[in-house]
Amino acid sequence: MGTTAASGAGTGPGVPDEVRVWVLRVPTAAAGPSSAIDASVLDEEERRRMAAFVRDEDRVRYGFARTALRTILSARTGEAPDALRFARDPCPCCDEPHGRPVLTSAAAEFSLSYGSSLVLIGVASVPVGVDVEPVPDPGAAERLARMLHPAESAEVLAVPPQERPAAFAVLWARKEAYLKGLGTGFGRDIAADDVRGDLPGWCVTDIPVGPGHAAAVAAGSARARTVVRVHHALPEL
Repeated sequence: MGTTAASGAGTGPGVPDEVRVWVLRVPTAAAGPSSAIDASVLDEEERRRMAAFVRDEDRVRYGFARTALRTILSARTGEAPDALRFARDPCPCCDEPHGRPVLTSAAAEFSLSYGSSLVLIGVASVPVGVDVEPVPDPGAAERLARMLHPAESAEVLAVPPQERPAAFAVLWARKEAYLKGLGTGFGRDIAADDVRGDLPGWCVTDIPVGPGHAAAVAAGSARARTVVRVHHALPEL
């Protein structure tokens, strides 16, 4: 089952673009080996990275996120999960190969974010970025808020101190989702853009993920609307 949210973006006519977002909870390492992690579908680099984690919870989180990503993209493209190959677009800032992750053999845009107990995966036919962030402690929220766009920083610092961590997390998730969608990451000045509303050619939508976290998806579209459909279970293959 999924939920739907529609957001304005861009200026063009026509039917809305659709972005699908999966909000998934990471299995606990204490539960032992999880059927949600299938190392056989991962490539050599993914298996190497998974094995390199020292902490069990980090290994489980990474393995689950990569298995989930391959499952979702397999359902989208019709390719077998283990046949999917990934590369990187050139970075718009420096033209080096560390921009948006892409599939080498299928036309599907995607983005992955994970942290703590949650994994967020976005898939679309347009450039897309997703981010999920834990709510930081008050000191970190106030310190990092001063690095944002002046209007964003002023908004965070204007709310009561006890509300600042959550307010900051919302803006930071929107910021990272947008920068990932652009393919620049933090190669672009994080103070350059005010992401409290939609930006030209982009729709940024908050994703409800429960207390303790904030999440967002950014979709690059020239259409008048973007529809975001949120799912909480993996597709069946």
